Amino acid sequence: MTQDPSAPIVTLGSSAATGSPGTESTLTVLIAFGANFLVAVAKSWAAVLTGSASMVAEAAHSWADTGNEIFLMIANKRSARPAGPGHPLGYGREAYVWSLFAALGLFVAGAAVSITHGIHELFDPEPATDFLIGYIVLGLSFLLEGFSFLQSVRQARREAKALHRDLIDHVLATSDPTLRAVFAEDAAALIGLVIAATGLALHQITGSATPDAIGSILVGVLLGVVAVVLINRNRQFLIGQEVSPAARSAALTALLKLPDVDRVTALRLEFIGPRQVYLVADVDLTGDDTETHLAVRLRALEAQIRQSPAVVDCTLSLSAPDEATLAP
Repeated sequence: MTQDPSAPIVTLGSSAATGSPGTESTLTVLIAFGANFLVAVAKSWAAVLTGSASMVAEAAHSWADTGNEIFLMIANKRSARPAGPGHPLGYGREAYVWSLFAALGLFVAGAAVSITHGIHELFDPEPATDFLIGYIVLGLSFLLEGFSFLQSVRQARREAKALHRDLIDHVLATSDPTLRAVFAEDAAALIGLVIAATGLALHQITGSATPDAIGSILVGVLLGVVAVVLINRNRQFLIGQEVSPAARSAALTALLKLPDVDRVTALRLEFIGPRQVYLVADVDLTGDDTETHLAVRLRALEAQIRQSPAVVDCTLSLSAPDEATLAP
């Protein structure tokens, strides 16, 4: 069975055809930015009127998310730049650098501020007022955050289906840091709104600011956990993350179906950007050509593999006779 020359060696999701962060990721970030900005303004207004510690934490959370979306937009823009002499493999890893900045911002501006304010309220409580305004703002915020979250879920579900993954597994594994960040931040925002509403309600019912302060601390802890997960995933992609075993097996199968490839003895596929990989392989070519002809055939194979939308570049070497053959 031979390989169709137009068939991709590697497929990495529904946006792989672009070879860079998809336009859908940009749309997801823009929707999240608009929603978070409106929510941040509303929460800040409500925090001033109510004096609720949970509302202050939520305002800090939303302003942190709004700033983070700017980092994510920069990530999409800069990582999509074409390769050049100084960067022959392109700028894909910039997506992880700017997404790392966004995760750090969430940790500092969101988690640290919320926890610090909650602790301050525990020792120096202030009574809250205008509870109705707080509930209205939290309800509107839930609708806006929910709309943004649904956009990220739609994108993640579409890609997860193409790769035969569960939704959460795909969000954690995807090479697109902007999708993961928006999904995680919006999910945390919805949970945080429930925590804030509970703290505000208990403050109104009991007359004590303690539940409200605890709510602020819990929101901060939630943001801290999300930030640490995002920081760690960006770190892993920056230092070199291989594709999933399923993607590697599919790529090996595709290589073995190429008419000129008799066997493969080594294969490495490393992410160098969102949905972008660098392929390195040792192959044994069919026939018994001279060294000159083998070099020409190897270069032709490399050119064919680079036609795969997800493969930014590849390097092929000849296998030694005594090297073990890889099995798909």
